[in-house]
Amino acid sequence: MNNRGYIKVTETVPADGITPVSDGIQKIIDENPNRTIFFPDGVYLLDKPIQTPADPKRSVCLELSGYAVLRAADGWAHDEAMVRLGATYPANDTVTVGSNYSFKGGVIDGNGVADGISIDGGRETLVQNVSIKHTRIGLRIKYGANCGSSDADIFGVNIMGNGEKDSVGVLLEGFDNSLTNMRIADVYTGVWMKSAGNVMKNLHPLFTIDYEDYENSCGFKDEGGNNWYNFCYSDHFGTGFYFAEGKQSILDACYALWYCDRGDVHTAVKSEGKFDSVFSNFKIDFKFDKPKNVVLAAGKDGGKGVFDRLLYDSEYATDNSHLPYVKQ
Repeated sequence: MNNRGYIKVTETVPADGITPVSDGIQKIIDENPNRTIFFPDGVYLLDKPIQTPADPKRSVCLELSGYAVLRAADGWAHDEAMVRLGATYPANDTVTVGSNYSFKGGVIDGNGVADGISIDGGRETLVQNVSIKHTRIGLRIKYGANCGSSDADIFGVNIMGNGEKDSVGVLLEGFDNSLTNMRIADVYTGVWMKSAGNVMKNLHPLFTIDYEDYENSCGFKDEGGNNWYNFCYSDHFGTGFYFAEGKQSILDACYALWYCDRGDVHTAVKSEGKFDSVFSNFKIDFKFDKPKNVVLAAGKDGGKGVFDRLLYDSEYATDNSHLPYVKQ
C-alpha cells in the first residue's frame, strides 16, 4: 500500500518487462474490491487480458503512473483487449457506491498485435489520460448494460495504431458515450461508430499509413447515426466523414484537411444513401489539384441534409454535387 492508501501492485508482481504478470494483477483485482490499484513506473508484461468487475460492490479503479507501461507479450494470441473494464460480474447499477470505476494514466502497448482497452459492461466507466500504442483496436466500447447504453466517459486518450488496414482508433458499439480531446494516428479508420447517442468533441484522427486502398480509409465512420460532433478533425483520410444509408448526425465546427497530394480521391463527406446530416461551420482544405476533390459524395439524391456556413477552397473542388445542400 502506498502513502495515498492505494494498493501498490509492485509489492507482489514485478515490473521488469520480462516476467508475465497477468495472473498476479488479476489476483490483486479480485481480492481488493472498491480499492484503487496503483501501478508505479515500469513495464508490466501481460500474457492474457486482465478484467475488472462491473458490479459496484466488486469494482476497482486502476491508476498508472505516467511511465507505467502495460505491454502485450510477444506471443499474444487473444481476441479480447489487454484491459477489459467491467468484463466480470455484470451489472446495470448507477446507484450503488462503486459504479464510477476508472482507468487512468500510463501507457498501453499492444506490441503490434493486441487490442488496447475495452469497456465490456457496467455504467459510468471513465478512461482518462492514457496513451495507447501499437494496437489493432485502440479503444472499444461494447454494447452497454443499460439496453445498449454504456454511458462511458473518455478524456485525454491518445491512440497510435499498428499501421495495418484493420487498425481502428476507437470502435463504438455501446450507446451514449462522451469522447473528448483525443489524438489518433497510424490507423485505417479513426473513429468507427456502430452505435448512436455519442458525443465527440475535439477528436483528431490523422492518416499516416500506406496508401493501399486509400480511398476507403476514413476519419469518422458513422454507421449508427444520431451522433453529435464538435470540432472533430479528419486529417488526410481518403474520406473525412462517412454516413451509412439512412443515418444522420449533427456536426458543428468540424474540419477535413489534406496535408499532401498523395491519394487520387479526396472526399470530405460521403453518404451511402441520401445525405441527411447537418453540418454547421464546416471547413474543408483540399489544397491540391487532384483528379477528384469531392465535397459530398451521396449515393442517392433528394436528402434533407444541410451545409450551413460551408468554407472550402472551391478552386480545387472537382464537382458541385454539394451545392443543393448549401444553405443560402
